[in-house]
Amino acid sequence: EAYDRTSRKPEVSYGDSIEEDLVRRDFTVNAMAVALPEKRFIDPHGGLKDLAERVLRTPGTPETSFSDDPLRMMRAARFAAQLDFEVAPEVVAAMKDMAGRIEIVSAERIRDELNKLILSPHPRKGLSLLVDTGIASYVLPELPALHLERDEHHRHKDVYEHTLIVLEQAMALEEDGPDLTLRLAALLHDIGKPRTRRFEKDGRVSFHHHEVVGAKMAKKRLTALKYPNDLVKDVSRLVELHLRFHGYGTGEWTDSAVRRYVRDAGPLLSRLHKLTRSDCTTRNRRKAAALSRAYDQLEERIAQLQEKEELDSIRPDLDGNQIMEILGIKPGPEVGKAYKHLLELRLENGPMEHDEAVKALKEWWAAQQG
Repeated sequence: EAYDRTSRKPEVSYGDSIEEDLVRRDFTVNAMAVALPEKRFIDPHGGLKDLAERVLRTPGTPETSFSDDPLRMMRAARFAAQLDFEVAPEVVAAMKDMAGRIEIVSAERIRDELNKLILSPHPRKGLSLLVDTGIASYVLPELPALHLERDEHHRHKDVYEHTLIVLEQAMALEEDGPDLTLRLAALLHDIGKPRTRRFEKDGRVSFHHHEVVGAKMAKKRLTALKYPNDLVKDVSRLVELHLRFHGYGTGEWTDSAVRRYVRDAGPLLSRLHKLTRSDCTTRNRRKAAALSRAYDQLEERIAQLQEKEELDSIRPDLDGNQIMEILGIKPGPEVGKAYKHLLELRLENGPMEHDEAVKALKEWWAAQQG
């Protein structure tokens, strides 16, 4: 297969010999064969030596290989991440020179290659290569944008390095194998910072509401890469919620705050726990220990309330049919407003007895009428 400069569909041509076929393979470690039935090992490009040395080279020139299929540039980064191989200098140089050619590849193929990289044992290695060669600027521009310039007057942590550490720390908390949703959320959780950075008068740097901006950016990028809607929704929600824990400060959490935290996280609660814990990259051991203890306490509070209440499915104490029957109204906007009011009471005060809920509903309805 080979791409021209105007089409996303490659032209396919067939070779006449095994040697001609092997020279068209992506890397030398994939350009070896065994001739049957004589069992003759064919390795015209030194693939066995490169395999032993754990290095990625191309059978022909890198420029020719990447012209045949520009996605091979991302595959080099993916193999580096998956296999912990080094990429030969001439291959890296070609990736830098030809980075823009990745635009000819379909979003679906880029997404699939990116997934394999992110789910690999060493994603930092592959992501760093994509950033250093400029390819990330085309496929995931939010990542290199985290390289915020720093000066002696306005100090803040390196957001790009912080992000890679968060990704690795999130991986360490995985329980049932690689979790694409969690890893994408870790990778994208701070992408709103470049757009929200402000230099305050006291010399500090602020990133107010970067989680909200970042959630919108994550949704836009993942949608452009043709990710499934459910995954886009989950990752964006985790990005939006990743600071919620810090918003409550270090004081004692009220029952109401715990309920709202669980309600807002929904089925993503376990992942939110992991993302929030991973987001602590401070070198100050005392501060890190304090944050860890605070989150331990939150998880304990959630468990305690879980025993008393059904936090996983918080609903008002009266359903829609009961609301209509008690108030004598038909389906309409008023039912929704009443339901929302009772849900707020449930979140704020916990479960109510039936008579107490009926009384609260009638009091609210009277206030609405008058």
